[in-house]
Amino acid sequence: GTLILACTGLISRIAGFFYRIFLSHAIGAEGLGLYQLVLPLQGLMAALSYTGIQSALSRLIASRLALQEKKEARFSLVTGTLMAVFFSAAAGFLLFQHAYFFASAILKTPQTSGLLRITAVSIPLCAIHSCINSYYYARKKASVPAAVQLSEQSARIGTTYILYLIFLSEGRPVTAMIATGGSLAGEAAASLISLLMVSFHFGNHPVKEKTSVKIFPLIKDLFTLSFPISLNRILLTLLGSIEAVLIPQMLIRCGMTSSEALKIYGIFAGMALPLLLFPSTITTSAAVMLMPSVARMDALGDQKQIRYVTDQTFFLCMFLGFLCGSGFFLFGPFLGTLLFHSKTAGTYIRYLSFICPFLYTNTMLASILQGLGRPWR
Repeated sequence: GTLILACTGLISRIAGFFYRIFLSHAIGAEGLGLYQLVLPLQGLMAALSYTGIQSALSRLIASRLALQEKKEARFSLVTGTLMAVFFSAAAGFLLFQHAYFFASAILKTPQTSGLLRITAVSIPLCAIHSCINSYYYARKKASVPAAVQLSEQSARIGTTYILYLIFLSEGRPVTAMIATGGSLAGEAAASLISLLMVSFHFGNHPVKEKTSVKIFPLIKDLFTLSFPISLNRILLTLLGSIEAVLIPQMLIRCGMTSSEALKIYGIFAGMALPLLLFPSTITTSAAVMLMPSVARMDALGDQKQIRYVTDQTFFLCMFLGFLCGSGFFLFGPFLGTLLFHSKTAGTYIRYLSFICPFLYTNTMLASILQGLGRPWR
């Protein structure tokens, strides 16, 4: 499963990497900065609505399947998905209705209001395919989420390019609107394919268990697992949102114009960071599959294997982090100039290379804790 997700993630990251280069040329560093400003707020709405439920579903379904409780596993998926869609629709409606307030009062950039409205529509769609993917991760069937990921990336890039051509043919200025429109198309495609795949699976593999499902204990377990994860994501996203607002504002206080500040933020968040996160394709893929695997071992009481997996995970992630960090430190300026035609991007890549070991290891250890049902740790 890790191999499938790693290969898919690698293809997706490579495509996404060149997509970022295309965006940096099509909408410029300022447009990329505007697009990056919207993402933390989108992440906050996701954290408020469905990310905790998504992670809890993977752990809950894996433990139910380990105990051969297939009916409870499917009911968990349906219940969790409906809850996630309800909360995400409410969050999306709030963001859509008050987009100008969020843009002007929170992001301090009124021109992002249109981007926020498009982003708001995509939040419930993202909740659907995220929850369905959790079911397949728990079943160790990584091929379905992999296909969904590739479809989402293809739809995003294809739609963005089509919008780019439309804007050029109509003589309109190419703005960050093409990127948010592409993201919306990607989420819609991923949700549609996920729903089709899970409907086909349920139709061809009916559950013949006659035992009744205990609804309230299941919902209680779902909330118990999802609440600390959601709280953690909310706090992290809030800090990220504050950072996204503070960086351009502090640059303006230091004497830059608003346009120059957005360009610097676009280089930092839209060029340097994505390159540093590129190797995390491997650790992220492993973390996604590791969490339900640890949940299965925990349900079966195999503590010795859990300790072994944790030790190996830590050492391998630290090794990968030091290896990649050294490469980024040595070749950061060259990569910045080669890929983004920006010396500033190269400088940021070199300075940020020191976080690689901690960045990659954190993802894996957090996944193990969630698999153990201890996300509050």
